[in-house]
Amino acid sequence: MSEYLLEVNNLKMHFPIHGGILWRRIGKVYAADGVSLKVRAGETVGLVGESGCGKTTVGRSIVRLYKPTGGKVIFAGKDMSHISRKELRELRRDLQIIFQDPFESLDSRQTVGEILEEPFIIHRIGTPEKRKAEVKKLLARVGLDENAINRFPHEFSGGQRQRIGIARAIALKPKMIICDEPVSALDVSIQSQILNLLLELQEEMKLSYLFIAHDLSVVKHISDRIAVMYLGKIVEYTDADTLYESPLHPYTNALISAIPVPDPTIRKKKQILEGDVPSPINPPSGCVFHTRCPYVIDRCKVEVPELSPAPGTSGDAHLHACLRVGEISFNE
Repeated sequence: MSEYLLEVNNLKMHFPIHGGILWRRIGKVYAADGVSLKVRAGETVGLVGESGCGKTTVGRSIVRLYKPTGGKVIFAGKDMSHISRKELRELRRDLQIIFQDPFESLDSRQTVGEILEEPFIIHRIGTPEKRKAEVKKLLARVGLDENAINRFPHEFSGGQRQRIGIARAIALKPKMIICDEPVSALDVSIQSQILNLLLELQEEMKLSYLFIAHDLSVVKHISDRIAVMYLGKIVEYTDADTLYESPLHPYTNALISAIPVPDPTIRKKKQILEGDVPSPINPPSGCVFHTRCPYVIDRCKVEVPELSPAPGTSGDAHLHACLRVGEISFNE
């Protein structure tokens, strides 16, 4: 049996573009183009990158809110791309998702009690009395008062609504949760509370997380390993400490250099990326990052780099997708 709870192998999600009088397919958006990553039981893997790089698409493809164009998603030993709807429903008890916007993801026409009771009804768990008792336990576990049961989502603050979303995600005691930027829409003071709640629940319930975010400082706080994504591809993948101390990919280095340092006496060298992120409709040839890379050479424009072990490592200890590793130094 595999040591990994989740294995994503060469995941592709291409969205068709239609146009013209006959509404024919005229192109496609390469939202995710060959993404591979693995998550162990009880582990948190961060997935980080700029907005529009395909992070959310990967998360939603894993839980099959999108049907992937290609590749495999293996969860708990089962290939999710080749299972029936009934099997997928059963598997979703163990694989849940927390959405970015806690207001849009909650049905405004339902009370909080109805929202939290719905997973039990769908999976035919318990009697009405037992379900209501479970809802009260869930509210208490995420730090909300019992009287929230009869209130509607619009009556709560953003942080409280996200707590409701978390309660819904843990209702069926899953093995893994996809956290799709769960704190990016919240105030900084509330973000730490939600992150601490997620860490407490992970310890208590032995949860695994795929934590999607664009804020590297947040990802470092919660992640064991981090995958850096750019324009639909993973460009670096290693443990959190190694990534921050010894990045190998120029894009990773640029993201880390942009993290603010809360000390005005420390002067930090920043690497400013020039130009805009290319369109995922027509990604660049060769290395997808070459149009913005300060270390680009002709080889980068034609040769596609594969995720490869860093010099002196083996397996997936530190993977990178840069043709010039060993030739460039970010400290120069």
